[in-house]
Amino acid sequence: MREALSENPEATGGVVRDDVLSALLSTIRLSGSLQFCFMPTGDWQTDATPSLAGLSARASGTMPFHIVVAGNCWLKTEGEETELEAGDVLVFPFGTGHQLGAGRDGMLVLPTRDLPQKPWREIPVLRYGEATQGGRLLCGYLQWDGLSFGPLRQALPKMIHVRTRGANDGDWLRATIRQMVEEVDRPRAGGVSMLPRLTEIIFIEILRHQIMMAEPRSVGWLAALADPALSRCLSLIHDDPKREWSLENLAAASGLSRSALADRFQAMLSISPIRYIRDWRLYLASVALATSGRPIAAIADDAGYATEAAFNRAFSRAFTTPPAAWRAMARE
Repeated sequence: MREALSENPEATGGVVRDDVLSALLSTIRLSGSLQFCFMPTGDWQTDATPSLAGLSARASGTMPFHIVVAGNCWLKTEGEETELEAGDVLVFPFGTGHQLGAGRDGMLVLPTRDLPQKPWREIPVLRYGEATQGGRLLCGYLQWDGLSFGPLRQALPKMIHVRTRGANDGDWLRATIRQMVEEVDRPRAGGVSMLPRLTEIIFIEILRHQIMMAEPRSVGWLAALADPALSRCLSLIHDDPKREWSLENLAAASGLSRSALADRFQAMLSISPIRYIRDWRLYLASVALATSGRPIAAIADDAGYATEAAFNRAFSRAFTTPPAAWRAMARE
């Protein structure tokens, strides 16, 4: 067993990191989203506390996003100002308050409050001002429960800003944005359901870009991925989360003693390897509940719980919602 767990000990850190990231990205499903377009002209500004209009009251994991399609504008958040141009994409993983605008002391626009009542047959387009030329933004909110997985939540910044213009690897992302604009400008049957799928694709790519480009820190998930021993351990866990891992066989595969692995895990991730496995399994269970009709008992077994009652208690502690209620909210 120990020899099998130690296969490929020379794997490069980059390959292992890619394996862990691929396992993470394969689980991503948006549980809800809202998209609209707004086209301001002249000098304008939004308020600094965007509303969560149109989304579930369960607002944890609700992330505002903006795609600048045309024109330029500024962004103000937490006392800092950033100039934005066409092709820029912004995501706020923790719903951080922010303000957009052009010029100074412009008219106040409140696009989230001006949205028509749902359901929508077409994506709303909101126009402000009387000038013929102005800016254009695709905006909305994403509902993603991946932030319930602590190590990933700690690895993300308050704002993700990606510039696609001039980026060598931004061609397909720009093409996806153009397709989104096409769906808004030329509504076709199924367009309202197509836009959330395109938004999900963009979000996954932006998340991948953020994790790959972020500078490793001394602690946290990114630091663990940069550590050869811990990254090998994480790769094993993410590659086969159902396996009955023990501290002993994880340590052997990582080339560390049990105490060294436990100490390094605690120092970088503030949890034990076994706790990490439990949390990842519970996160995978939340995805299965939201995206499949499998019996809760089968999902509990995959998560490593001998009884459905024990799984219900653990899931409720982790997500503050029982599994059945979680599934019902996802279906809504």
